[in-house]
Amino acid sequence: MLSSRETILASLHGKLQVLDALVLRNAVLPERIGREGVVILRDGEPGTPEVTLSPLAYHYQHRAEIEVIVQVSEGRDAAFDWLVVSLGAVLASDRTLCGQCDWVEPEAPQPVDLPIEGASPLKAAIIPIVLYYTMADPLA
Repeated sequence: MLSSRETILASLHGKLQVLDALVLRNAVLPERIGREGVVILRDGEPGTPEVTLSPLAYHYQHRAEIEVIVQVSEGRDAAFDWLVVSLGAVLASDRTLCGQCDWVEPEAPQPVDLPIEGASPLKAAIIPIVLYYTMADPLA
């Protein structure tokens, strides 16, 4: 039996599988990055919940992160933009993860160029994703 938190994160990871890129969860950056790029979902931090007492409920604004990385020699900016836009479309298509979450809200990426010795540079960004959900027990 999975916790509500794990169910939500697994559902988000499953939704991301439709992207053309390699989609991983809590993984180390692979040595080779395909032309389509790599997306890595990081579980992040649930933070301190707001609590209501009657009935007892814990309201979370869980901050997960999605790393988006591309490495192509030509058209790197366009490939990165396409991957970010595709990610946004996937998230916008189901903001509640089939009712498992109250709301999923991405924040804007802050892209960086990372030089790699002897290879094409990487273009990458961490996109914060805020998952709003309520649980009856912080460990359930």
